[in-house]
This record gives sequence, C-alpha cells and structure tokens, in this order.
Amino acid sequence: MAKDTVFSNKSTLNISGNLLSLEKPVVMGILNITPDSFFDGGKHNDISEALKQAEQMINDGAEIIDIGGYSSRPDAIDISVSEEISRVTPVIEALKAQHPNLAISIDTFRSDVAAAAVKAGANIINDISGGDLDDKMYDTVADLDVPYILMHMRGTPQTMKTKTSYDNLLLEILDFFQKKVSNLRKRSVKDIVLDPGFGFAKTPDQNYVLLKNLQYFKSLGLPLLVGVSRKSMIYKKLEVDATQALNGTTVLNTIALMNGARILRVHDVKEAVEAVKLFNLTYN
Repeated sequence: MAKDTVFSNKSTLNISGNLLSLEKPVVMGILNITPDSFFDGGKHNDISEALKQAEQMINDGAEIIDIGGYSSRPDAIDISVSEEISRVTPVIEALKAQHPNLAISIDTFRSDVAAAAVKAGANIINDISGGDLDDKMYDTVADLDVPYILMHMRGTPQTMKTKTSYDNLLLEILDFFQKKVSNLRKRSVKDIVLDPGFGFAKTPDQNYVLLKNLQYFKSLGLPLLVGVSRKSMIYKKLEVDATQALNGTTVLNTIALMNGARILRVHDVKEAVEAVKLFNLTYN
C-alpha cells in the first residue's frame, strides 16, 4: 500500500489541551447508556457497570471512549433531551474522575446534550446527523472549542431506512462533507473528523461501495472514522446475528485500515487494537 493511501493531512486532535496523534490509527470504544441499542442495549445502564466496561476497554487499548444515551439504531424510540442528559452526564463525570486525561466523546445530535456532556467532562462531540438535526450544533461546537466528528446521514434514526436512494452515492456524500466542513470552518472549528455513516441511510450493498472507496474522500484532508462494528451489513451478509459478527467486524476493520481509516469505532476493543497493531507492522 502506497504511503499516500493514508490520507489524513490533519494528524492530531486537541483533547482539552493534550494532542491525540492520529499518525497511527486509534480505537474508540463504544459505551451505550441505553436500554435499546442494537447490540449492547441495557448492559451498561448502571454507572458501576458502565465504569467497569469503560475500564476494560481502556485496559484493552481504547484511546477514546464514546458515550451515547440515545439509541440510533433503525426505528429507535425517540427520547427527550433531559432523559438523554440524565443518562450520560453521571457516567461522564464518574469516568472523568477516574481518568482525568481520557478522551471522551459524546455521541449525540443535540446541542444541549453536547454542551451538558462537555461540561461534565467530555471533550469530543460525535454527531450522527452532521448538524442536520439541530441548527445550533455548529455554533455550540465552535463555542465549546472541541473536536467534532461529522457523520453523514439522511433523515432521522426513525426514517433513515427510507432514504437510501442516491444518484451517485460517493459524490453526494462528498458534497455533503464539503458543505458541512466549509460551514464549520467559517465558525473556526479546528478539529474535524469525517464518518461516512455506515448503515445510516445506506443499504448493505451501498455500505460495501463506501468501504471499498474510502479514499474517494482523500481530497478533504481530514481523518476518517469508520464504525462498522457488528452491524447488519456484516451479519446479514454472513447469515448470522450481531452476537456472531465479531470475526466479520475484524475483517472489515482491517479493510478500513488499509483504505485509510484513522479511527475505528468498535464494541470489541481488544480485537480492534490487535488489528491495528498488525496493520502497523505491515504498513507503517
């Protein structure tokens, strides 16, 4: 693989004054504080269970913990802003107390939740809607001065399955990113990560087109996050279920790394870290 296939020109994120290097790929561990997430819903709702899971992921090599209180699976139940805040902020506060320098991202598309989470100790905003579901999000990100993960999605978690028709999948996502990045730059947002949004308003076959063509977004010069962990694009193709999709996840994570991913968002940190280590031995 040629060196220019690793296409992140921006190779660090400012995490509360500490630089997180993306020169080599890093792993983000998923911590869902929800009763209805597609794979691990209900497992970590208790603070002690959430902290135990976070500790395991940190020990396994996660450099970012991504905390979410709103399930974004297809047809997920909508909840109030106050309910989402009440789910995530106690966990963030407790985790920050134990690991003051840990990079914590808040997985939310709501600016009020993002602001409350950052106040509690989060230092990255991970927005599945790319700002489309809250017109205050970009100003909030700028005011908070934190890295922003910009994901492509159409519609909402409740409607996205009906919005998978594209004239040109890659070109339309690139255009989406270009417009959103320009908007963020006008607000002086410095650190932006791109997420193509696997499974969000994409069919399984479209997801594989995206994975094959990650380098299409090279021109934007921004680090790329890939989140395919245990998703239906894997288990439906293999005719299994999410509990049996770890091996498939590792395969697709490896392909993502080969095609330029800098952050892997996963449920299973140990296996992803191993994939990164072997990738680095081969390509770095």
